[in-house]
Amino acid sequence: MKNILVIALGGSLGALSRYYLSKMITDYSGGTFPWGTLMVNLIGALLIGFLYGLFDRIIIPIEFRVFITIGFIGAFTTFSTFALESVNLLRDGEIKLGLSNIIINNGASIICVLLGFYIAGLIMRK
Repeated sequence: MKNILVIALGGSLGALSRYYLSKMITDYSGGTFPWGTLMVNLIGALLIGFLYGLFDRIIIPIEFRVFITIGFIGAFTTFSTFALESVNLLRDGEIKLGLSNIIINNGASIICVLLGFYIAGLIMRK
């Protein structure tokens, strides 16, 4: 029961953070391409890579791991939104934008996870 409450709290904070950050970026960037979703996904990928890199080296209470990874980051990243936006771009005939969205989100997210691991390793060596 404790983990469920921790996940729910993290999830609510992650969802609210996603909404406000994505909206702020989208409002700023304008246009058709879903920059807000892309940035949220990349930040989430970087953050989870960084945290898992730290979790490999330092002892973190399981409640915090569950709160931040399953709850916060799980709700913060927007894979379902990304998928819908990609399908909508393709359906609307924006083939280049749709394919770009798919390639950039997936490729850059993997790079961000690796970068997060690398940054955590650098910090832990100091």
